[in-house]
Amino acid sequence: MTQRINKIVLAYSGGLDTSVMIKWLKEKYQAEIIAVAADLGQGKELVNLEEKAINTGASKIYIEDLREDFINEYIFPALAANAIYEGKYLLATSLSRPLIAERLVEIALIEKADALAHGCTGKGNDQVRFETAFYTLAPYLKIIAPARTWEFKSREEEIVYAQKHQIPINVTKKSPYSIDRNLWGVSIECGLLEDPWVEPPKNAYQITISPQEAPDKPEYLEVYFEEGKPVGINEKEKMKGIKLIECLNTIGGKHGIGRVDMVEDRLVGIKSREIYEAPAATILYKAHKELESLVLDRETLYFKEIISQKYSHLIYQGLWFTPLKDSLDAFIKKTQEKVSGKVRLKLYKGVAEVVGRHSENSLYDQKLATYDEGDLFDHKAAEGFIKLWSLPYQKTGKNI
Repeated sequence: MTQRINKIVLAYSGGLDTSVMIKWLKEKYQAEIIAVAADLGQGKELVNLEEKAINTGASKIYIEDLREDFINEYIFPALAANAIYEGKYLLATSLSRPLIAERLVEIALIEKADALAHGCTGKGNDQVRFETAFYTLAPYLKIIAPARTWEFKSREEEIVYAQKHQIPINVTKKSPYSIDRNLWGVSIECGLLEDPWVEPPKNAYQITISPQEAPDKPEYLEVYFEEGKPVGINEKEKMKGIKLIECLNTIGGKHGIGRVDMVEDRLVGIKSREIYEAPAATILYKAHKELESLVLDRETLYFKEIISQKYSHLIYQGLWFTPLKDSLDAFIKKTQEKVSGKVRLKLYKGVAEVVGRHSENSLYDQKLATYDEGDLFDHKAAEGFIKLWSLPYQKTGKNI
């Protein structure tokens, strides 16, 4: 006999899918719907969210301010790892999913709910991220994914349903983008963007100005780090994570920094075209990576490149709560002990260019690197080094 579902906890954003979903779930299961929205820095999307959820049919809504947790437990570890998926995507949406999933489970236990629900589609990555976390943290809770089974075949049909039932939505047939925004970046898909040949329309972008319309004068910026974590901008006084990232998003967005247009390989096996905006993430990623090049030895840097790629895959594939991820964290934490100092960047017309770096832990020795007077490098030692280095290839190489 199938267990009766009396109470469902829904991951709620107030977007098209989850707005329609409250009413659909309530009708389908005759159950109480509890909405959970995570404040991850999406700003205006949270305005009137409580009123909207209740009016749509939810019995209760939790609006959880998870920004500090998001920064300290997810963003900064990913930054320390230099995690970037397929060389372009800084994983803003991917990073948020395990945090939201964990809070959903906690609230489901508090509310004694029978099931967890999400608004992810059957071809998206997020369904895997949410459900893998659910199964890892609370395998005894039923998982409901309406977007995989309901009658709507397109976003246009959902819009019609919403209009019919007077469900307020912020999307129209003329602007059908699906947008996910948080402190670390914005993910934008659907609509015209589904054609990889079409240039993204101007109205698709949310927080960055076009590089062509950016200021004609470059802006210089200094970012300070302590053990791999950004702690300040343009001054040595510490700046908390939220303020720091918001500040960099504003400055970077003004200069058109952080726009990405890419065709990526989804976890479910298909390719998709999405655009991203990540001004703060782009600036911090470049600055952090450059500071590491100054303070880490060659072999650690080379090996960390391998770890960075694997770490980005774990995030993208929803494998946050895994033993491998914990083990990689231990390695990455060790590498960050000397990553303290400052990096100067020039922001201009969509480009964040590193133009200076300094650290008390620097491995750069100007007396060894210089070609001017004062050079201490032993040039004579190079001859013997090259003979030994090339020795194996004297036997395997071609003798002309």
